[in-house]
This record gives sequence, C-alpha cells and structure tokens, in this order.
Amino acid sequence: MTDAFDFVTKPTVLAVDDAPDNLALIANILQSHYRVKVAPNGDIALKLAHGASQPDLILLDIMMPGKDGYEVCRLLKQDPKTARIPIIFLTAKTDEADEEHGLQLGAADYITKPISPPILLARVKTQLENKAMADFLWDQNSVLEQEVARRTRELTRIQDVTILAMGALAETRDPETGLHMRRTQNYVKTLAPHLQSHPRFKTQLDDQTIAMLYKSAPLHDIGKVGIPDRILLKPGKLTPEEFEQMKAHTSLGAQAIANAEALLGEPVDFLIMAKEIALNHHEKWDGSGYPSGLAEDLIPTSARLMALADVYDALINRRVYKEPMSHAVACEIIWRGRGNHFDPDIVDAFLAVQSQFENIARRYADS
Repeated sequence: MTDAFDFVTKPTVLAVDDAPDNLALIANILQSHYRVKVAPNGDIALKLAHGASQPDLILLDIMMPGKDGYEVCRLLKQDPKTARIPIIFLTAKTDEADEEHGLQLGAADYITKPISPPILLARVKTQLENKAMADFLWDQNSVLEQEVARRTRELTRIQDVTILAMGALAETRDPETGLHMRRTQNYVKTLAPHLQSHPRFKTQLDDQTIAMLYKSAPLHDIGKVGIPDRILLKPGKLTPEEFEQMKAHTSLGAQAIANAEALLGEPVDFLIMAKEIALNHHEKWDGSGYPSGLAEDLIPTSARLMALADVYDALINRRVYKEPMSHAVACEIIWRGRGNHFDPDIVDAFLAVQSQFENIARRYADS
C-alpha cells in the first residue's frame, strides 16, 4: 500500500482494457512505482482522462467493444486538454500496418500482448521521462511567452505615454488647444475603418495601419514647440511673414521625429507615419497647401486623414484668433472643401460618420 505522499507525487498511469485479468496484471506490475487507475472501456477512459486529476500516461488496449483504442486515441489527441498525454497501445496485433496506423493517430509506443513485466516497466518509464522533459520545456516556453507578452505590454504603455507626453508638450505652448490631440486621434481612428472597404484605401488601411495612425496622430503638431509665442499665441490675423514662420512647424516636427529615429538607429513604423503626418497634414488636395505643395494621392493617406480631422477640430473649438463654430457649420465648410482642400472620398467618409465626430468632441471637450 502506498502512503499519502507517494500517492500524490507518483506519476499516474491509466490502464484501459476490457479484460479484468489484464487490468489486474498491469496494476500489479506498476503499482509499486506509479499511481494506477483502470478503465474497462473507452468511455470511462475518456471521462478519467478529462477529470481534474489527469493521468500522466495512458496504456490503451486496441480491441475493445464500443469505442476501440484507435477511436479513443483519436478523440484524446484532437482535444487540446488531453493531446499531450502519451499513449502506449496494448495489442495482440503484430501487423506493421496496425502499428503504423496507431502511430499516425499520435500514439507514443506499442507493447504487444502477452505483456512482459520488464518491457512494460521500461516502456512506461521511458515515456514518462520523455513527458517530464516535454512538460518542463512546455512550462519554460509558457513562462517565456508570458514574460515576453508582459514586457511587450509594458513597452507599449511606455511608448504610448511618451507619445502623449510629447504631443502634450506642443499643446502647452498653445493653451487653447486643450484636448486637441486626443480628439484628433479619435477622429482619425473613426474615419479610417470606414474607408477600409473603399477600392482606393483597402490595401492601405489594414487594422495594423489604423492602430499606428491612432498612435502617431498626437505628434502631428509637435513642431509647434519651435514657433515663437508672439506668432503662436497672436490673437489676430498673422502677417504673411508670420504665417511663413508658422508654416515651419510642419518641417520642424518632421525633423524632430527624424532625429528620434536616428537616435534609435533603425526605422520604427509608427515614427515613419508620425513623421509623414507632421510634415504633410497641411497639404491640400488641389496642391495649394504647405510645405511642399503636394496634390491628390502624392499626399500620404495618413496626412489626408489628419488634415480633415485637424480642420474639423479647429473649426468647432475656440482659438486665439476665432470663436468656435457649430458642428453643422463645420460640416458645411468641410463639404465645400471637398475636392480642393480635402480628398473627396475622405470627405464622404466624414459625412457618413459625422455624428461620431460630434460625440468625440463632446467626450474630450475642453473645460
């Protein structure tokens, strides 16, 4: 009789055979080394295999009434909960085709009847040692995967906070922009999925790209940190000379992000996108924008999306040089900009989701 400690720590072997004499023989051979469970048919074997205390190895007779050993093996191997339990077939069959069939189903080994105690002990020991090593590697891989996932989440959070901090730095220069960066990134995140099925955009706006758009958007005005207060905070209309200086925030922002890329020493997808947004979000569909006078599809898609989001937010919120407009008036102005200021298809998408823009504006409203 095994004591309680051995009962818990010894590996468990499940013997499955419709012949009681065979089960008694197997139990007698193994019980001094292992905890032994027995099942007289396939259904009971499956129930025990799925129980709270799973066996570490299964000795499985092939020729049984009801579910035969092959069927039980197939069911065990197709279920992720039991697929890793090694199975040794017990059989009087000696045909190579039968053995090959069992191995193809996922069995680890074959023992022919009548059972030889030394062979049974040796085969069971080998398979349990193999399983112990496999379990160790499985656990190590699982721990490693969890740690990688944890570190990835941590780095992503740090990255996101850094981006928001950099975007907020630009906004501190212009106190009336408030939650502008949070609103615009959500506007873009709302617009982009609506365009995913559009023929012009379906190859450009996959889910990963949209996620990068959302992450990159807060950096669109980072270049404002380089604009003098007398221009950035001027309550009236800018002179032509002042406007030229204001336009430089696009190039300053792109250069700041490019410098960050250079420090990293390798390209980073979201920084590439942030750079193209910062540089080009004031370009216009008809080529009359700045800094490069790009037109139509020469303007990166990310910048075309941000152009509309940025203008909408500027229209509906107070600025040092203007009072806020209503949502309806902003929609009318954007509609009038279709095909000259904005990409026509992006305007159409905006009009389709304009109520969501209005909700975002309310959710992140400036106090």
